[in-house]
Amino acid sequence: MSTVNVMAREIAAKVVFYGPGLSGKTTSLKRIYESIKPSLRGELMSLPTEADRTLFFDFLPVRVEKVADYALRLALYTVPGQVFYNATRKLVLQGADGVIFVADSNPGADDSNRESMANLEENLAEQGIRLDGFPLVIQYNKRDLPNATTLDAMRAAVNGRGVPEFETCATSGEGVLDAMKELVRLVIRDLRARKVVPSPRPKRELPKLDQPEERGLEAKIREQLNERPAPPKAVLPPMGPVATLAPAVLVDPARAAEVCFSAGDYDGCVRACSEAVSRGLSFAGGTERGAQAFLLGLDGRDVLDLERRAASGATRIDDAAFALYVLAQTFVRLADAGLPTPQQ
Repeated sequence: MSTVNVMAREIAAKVVFYGPGLSGKTTSLKRIYESIKPSLRGELMSLPTEADRTLFFDFLPVRVEKVADYALRLALYTVPGQVFYNATRKLVLQGADGVIFVADSNPGADDSNRESMANLEENLAEQGIRLDGFPLVIQYNKRDLPNATTLDAMRAAVNGRGVPEFETCATSGEGVLDAMKELVRLVIRDLRARKVVPSPRPKRELPKLDQPEERGLEAKIREQLNERPAPPKAVLPPMGPVATLAPAVLVDPARAAEVCFSAGDYDGCVRACSEAVSRGLSFAGGTERGAQAFLLGLDGRDVLDLERRAASGATRIDDAAFALYVLAQTFVRLADAGLPTPQQ
């Protein structure tokens, strides 16, 4: 669900690339990333899964047009395509404001496309969201294949609702941006319909002087006030991919770890991750780290390795990346286990 940052005058919306495995979700996201000016995009981050070529998730904040007098910031994610990663897909899909469904034009992929679209509808329904009326765009990807499935067949498989559709080739980028622009238009329209977008701030006007020719002290003060540049807006750092998975009580330490990583403070990142993992494991009960990790389905060796690196003062980037990986895995396992509760 979109969030409004009043101080930063910013609306954050979440877009998810969905579809079967190897359909081109990650490649599409990378093409969008490469087409955006570096000054307008955030860092592309990823955590790979063990068995799927698709990335675990990508996080890409992108500033686009303003809505009223608020800037719209998009967080773009991909999900794993393989069936056995459905728990991860559910996590990434939570709070989505729009979906780009990437269908595979390879002959023989019809069943995978249908299964993935049905899975999308089912996972949204668990959140109380009906796919009818939800911002959705379909990419028919890999249209450059000489034996690509016909468009009529693909429409029959995944677009019975008649949502906007685009023929794309993610490897060359053809059509990918057009699909993204259309989804942004649908998301903005949905935000307005749900009255998420605040009304524009009224402009303040100083009362006029009774005599415009007056050049007294009051007039000079008014001139100075009018000419004074507006103070810079407070911009809060956006949450990275690990913090978005965190339960409420662990969001702050997760964001602290991400800030340290971005600032090059790898030792601080490792220590912050170790502290957050320790707090997360405490929800499993007991005091023995190995037992807590086992109960949550974590690799106890990773947990112990993280504690060792935190104690030794790790200063390398790969230490920090490993620490963020363990922290993300902890959050995923906590969510799978239903701990902690949303109220915590």
